[in-house]
Amino acid sequence: MRVVLLGTAAGGGFPRWNCACARCAAARDGKLPTRTPECAAVTGNSREWWLLNTSPDIRAQLTAASALWPGPRHTPVRGVLLTDGEPDHLAGLAVLREAPGLKTYAAPPVLAALAPARVALDRHAPWEWADSLTEGGFVLSGGLVVTAHPVVGEPPAYVPGRAKDRRWVTAYRIEDLATGGVLVYAPRVSTWTAALDDLVSAADCVVLDGTHFAAGEAARAGRHLPVSGPVGSLTALSRHPYVRRVYTHVADTNPLLDPASAARAQVSEAGVEVLADGAEFVL
Repeated sequence: MRVVLLGTAAGGGFPRWNCACARCAAARDGKLPTRTPECAAVTGNSREWWLLNTSPDIRAQLTAASALWPGPRHTPVRGVLLTDGEPDHLAGLAVLREAPGLKTYAAPPVLAALAPARVALDRHAPWEWADSLTEGGFVLSGGLVVTAHPVVGEPPAYVPGRAKDRRWVTAYRIEDLATGGVLVYAPRVSTWTAALDDLVSAADCVVLDGTHFAAGEAARAGRHLPVSGPVGSLTALSRHPYVRRVYTHVADTNPLLDPASAARAQVSEAGVEVLADGAEFVL
């Protein structure tokens, strides 16, 4: 299985368009690496690729990844796996609207919230929409088998009534049938649970929510588990030293964006990575 991290920043990218903080200013000056919003791609045969979320910058991200460039009459992108219904994970669907036959997986409440958008997209080119939580998981073309696992999370702000449903946010376990390699992709996690611990323990690599470094870093920090602290994700990840561990969805408030920061040194010492946009690895 090949994995490409197309984007690794939280919503708005880095630098964020409406932020003049010291880190965003440093990124504009070329002193820190820029990043686009979180999104990834996976394949089991290097020909058929599946997107994990679709960021607002998906066109630029696909253009920067030569493995996903189209041929004369086709695109290697076969579909999308959505982890939740947040706008930054959905906006790229509009960019993909002219590609017929794409298959998009999402949890039932996300599919329901997307109903108006699905009608509009299908008028451009018919797509297939599927329940990611189907019992027993599902197989993707290219030799990947996937199971989606609900993790604790709130519905997106645009949902009327803010309906309570424990299935709004999911993590994906993706296994390569040929090699047995296992990826866990969980870019949004608000609480570390025993179920998530089990998923990580049986994986070769986990790409995990690294939005905030410290609790209280942002007004809505409770939506994302912080990296540091006794109940932070870094403490949880320390229980799995033989798993490759990578942070993604890093917010502009997070000192991990600075390779020279003490926060980055702490995470690196723990064996956890903060990779750049475009990073690729094989499982």
